[in-house]
Amino acid sequence: MRALLSVSDKTGLVEFARGLIEHGYDLVATSSTSRALADAGIEVQSVADVTGFPEMLDGRVRTLHPAIHAGILARRDDPEHMRQLAESKFEPIDMVVSSLYPFADTLASGADADTIVENIDIGGPTLIRAAAKNRDSVAVVVSPSQYEPILGELREHRSLSMATRHRLAAEAFTHVAAYDTQVAAWMRAGAGDEALPRELTVGGPRLHELRYGENPHQRGALYAIPGPPGGMAHARQLQGAALSFTNWLDVDAARALVAEFDEPASCVIKHTNPCGFAVGESPVDAYRRAYECDPRSAYGGIVGVNRPLDLAAATALTETFLEAVVCPGLDEEAVAQLATKTRIRVLVVEGPSGAEPFDVRSIDGGLLVQTRDRVITDRTTMTVASVRQPDEAELSELLIAWRVCRHVKSNAVVVVRDGMAVGVGAGQMSRVESAELAVARAGDRARGAVSASDAFFPMPDGLETLGNAGVRSVIHPGGSKNDSKVTEAADALGMTVVLTGERHFRH
Repeated sequence: MRALLSVSDKTGLVEFARGLIEHGYDLVATSSTSRALADAGIEVQSVADVTGFPEMLDGRVRTLHPAIHAGILARRDDPEHMRQLAESKFEPIDMVVSSLYPFADTLASGADADTIVENIDIGGPTLIRAAAKNRDSVAVVVSPSQYEPILGELREHRSLSMATRHRLAAEAFTHVAAYDTQVAAWMRAGAGDEALPRELTVGGPRLHELRYGENPHQRGALYAIPGPPGGMAHARQLQGAALSFTNWLDVDAARALVAEFDEPASCVIKHTNPCGFAVGESPVDAYRRAYECDPRSAYGGIVGVNRPLDLAAATALTETFLEAVVCPGLDEEAVAQLATKTRIRVLVVEGPSGAEPFDVRSIDGGLLVQTRDRVITDRTTMTVASVRQPDEAELSELLIAWRVCRHVKSNAVVVVRDGMAVGVGAGQMSRVESAELAVARAGDRARGAVSASDAFFPMPDGLETLGNAGVRSVIHPGGSKNDSKVTEAADALGMTVVLTGERHFRH
């Protein structure tokens, strides 16, 4: 039996090679793999000796030769295949061990385009696909994590079962598909093409297997997808238990909301909706104000802060039960303070939010894909429809409400006062019910506050609910056939109405 080894990741290589030799395998390897094995005193034949040709084009051509691929692809149960193999004096290859060039690591390192291109593997995927295609006769190994289970099966049974070879083949094709997806995403970004692609592949390594999905009877896992480094999926967890499926959704929602703001901002998230949000003079000020929006709902919440945490902020966070906090960093005193509450999951995420070009969600039998939502706060694109005009401070408050509102499940109505989201109406079946819920949560704080609605008011009743509670200004997209009636109701109540011309549903 022969095994061909061509690996970029040399982890566990020597031990695995020795194990293969113990079970009767002769070894063939490409140049760097061959050197690593020879340095360890392991006898190995070079690919160049098998093919009769040296490597070419700075190593771009190593294994692309009939002596290699015929040995992999020949069907052992086909006499004609075996006759042609013997006639050409080629020998069968029974195992292919290949780890691909480190494309993702090279990209993350900030390397130049030429270096990134040279780390796009060609021969490796070709070897892997060939071996996986001929899975009945050839075992394909794509990760050091597979070495020990394979050696264990060889020790116990002296060969690999058909079921194992088939499983390895499936894993191999998945591995290559994920690799190609990373390359395609980089090339698409470099081409500056923002259109939805004709074909979409979504793939990446499994980062975490979760305790369960949304509910205990469901299985769950977190996978990485191609894109710039620094996304929520790559957060550093400093303490606390592993995050659940719903925890991940909530911390992502928390980070996305506070990332909208340049000034210090904090939010408290429950079931992906903000039950509290505020801007402040400092991280601790922003958090305390966000918490005061709805202290009852904040219990057991997920907190997002868009500034590194200091001791004052960490101390405030430990005053109540929280599931998790996500932030861009912490100083040493903050780390020590949060460590006194070991149940709080602490996550650090660096880099921009929303860097992925597409928002992808699943439905039964398919994927829904859209470009990412973004909120326009350019005042020159907005229209004041009411008689009453907003002053600068009022307009600034409206824009805070507008940015918060797009992070609330539709139908969404948000009431903001002094930079705090004092009332949130989320996910109701009618907009007037969302308005009723928002002002009920706001209570007396609705008087003199401003409000945002993620879509137009179909009838005046939703706006009137806000106005009757004391809300002085409303920002919404407009576009209803009843816009004029809604604005007339606002004028009758002495309210300001600002139209943005852009809807922000979040389903």
